[in-house]
Amino acid sequence: MNELQPWANFYLLISAAAATLIGLLFAVITFGAERIVEDRTARIRMYLTPTVIDFASVLSLAALLTFPNHTRFSASLCICLVGVAGLIYSGSFLIGRRHKKNYYGLQDRIIYAVLPFAAYALHVSGGVLFFHAPQRGLTLVAAGMLSLLALAIRNSWAIVVDVVSHPRGQQH
Repeated sequence: MNELQPWANFYLLISAAAATLIGLLFAVITFGAERIVEDRTARIRMYLTPTVIDFASVLSLAALLTFPNHTRFSASLCICLVGVAGLIYSGSFLIGRRHKKNYYGLQDRIIYAVLPFAAYALHVSGGVLFFHAPQRGLTLVAAGMLSLLALAIRNSWAIVVDVVSHPRGQQH
């Protein structure tokens, strides 16, 4: 499809970045596992999961958009499906996590739920717009992907700092 061709390098670059950062995040968690005390394991897992989901969403969407022979409908459908799945997932943080032991504070809800929700909304909007105005739609999708990537990098950094800033066995 001609509309996706100018974006091919962007998708390859962003998918490589997301895949590399997922790998680095897992390496840090693996190497830092001995520093994590049991009561912090659930907390780190709670923050790690949405971060990995955000990286994986960027990687998945970029991979889906590099498939050859997309039609406008199939590309739009891929974008919207990833966006809707992300809206559901990030929306679950706003609704379903209130009664958990490790409650998210307001700042965490904004960083781990509201901002990703907005990025996934850009995907859905871009997917719908792509069907009618491809380059404008893809620009919204790119903005959503870059937002998720930036949020996931920020969240990864917060996790890494938390893991390495506490000596082995130290409570906080």
